[in-house]
Amino acid sequence: MKTSWRTASLVASAAAVLALTTACGQDAPPASSQNVGATAGAGDLAGIGSGAEKAPGGDAQASTGPDDSAGKLAVSTNAELGKVVTDGLGRTLYRFDQDAAEPPKSNCDGDCATTWPPVPADDAAAGEGIDESLLGEVTRADGTKQLTIGGWPAYRYVKDINAGDIKGQGVGGKWYALNPEGKKAQAAEQAGLSTRKDPKLGEIVVDKNGMTVYRFMKDEAWPEPVSACTGACLQKWPVVAPVDFEDTKGIQEKGYMTFKRPDGAEQQTINCWPIYTFAGDKAPGDTNGQGVGGTWYAVRPDGKPVGAQEK
Repeated sequence: MKTSWRTASLVASAAAVLALTTACGQDAPPASSQNVGATAGAGDLAGIGSGAEKAPGGDAQASTGPDDSAGKLAVSTNAELGKVVTDGLGRTLYRFDQDAAEPPKSNCDGDCATTWPPVPADDAAAGEGIDESLLGEVTRADGTKQLTIGGWPAYRYVKDINAGDIKGQGVGGKWYALNPEGKKAQAAEQAGLSTRKDPKLGEIVVDKNGMTVYRFMKDEAWPEPVSACTGACLQKWPVVAPVDFEDTKGIQEKGYMTFKRPDGAEQQTINCWPIYTFAGDKAPGDTNGQGVGGTWYAVRPDGKPVGAQEK
């Protein structure tokens, strides 16, 4: 098929526990795509209101590139998202939560389509890893044909400059890279407890939502865990509920156990020390609880407090 339109595009490069201890201190032993010509709605979902992200200065920034065609689609593997569909130049393809797949319908027009250029359907071909039966097209409000994968209209993102970029992932909570089945490419669910590298604190423990985990210096670990945080304290410092050791990553196994609090609830420990999160941390990566009152500190994988002297 002959290309009937050109959208603003990108300049892209062509490369693309369970070991519990009885006492602390002891060693623990496809949705189908449709080839359709359904007319898309003409709603102008521009800018942030549509989930599109604008570049600094207000207007969406689009580069004029030599090739906005789809070409031979391929599958690349991203370390965080798994399999992701790319176009012939290695550019990531995305889907929009406000679109529809059955029947296919695009709701990204106007400024939205400048930030998220629709992928033309006319020259798209299935490369290795792509099921040709899942490729289709939808007629947009302006009469052009847009590629669909698993029924979902496909787009590129104006801020993806290089092959393999995935800067559009999660924008506005509505835009996601496409996997080969047309579904959202999303990171595997995080372990119940894991670690991350904080630029100031070093390697610290986080929960499954990425929230920082803390220790209270007034607690006790030996001979058995004891929490000194009760009553109103728990409103600011929620306890970490039991997490099976098999659902952790990078955490020390020795002393990894739970204990029963005075209220009967079970609380997780690392190296026998009770652990908590902080209500003042509003987003993953926050460490607002670090050093509070000189008694609360982020936890290292071995249970030691960051920036405080161990008892």
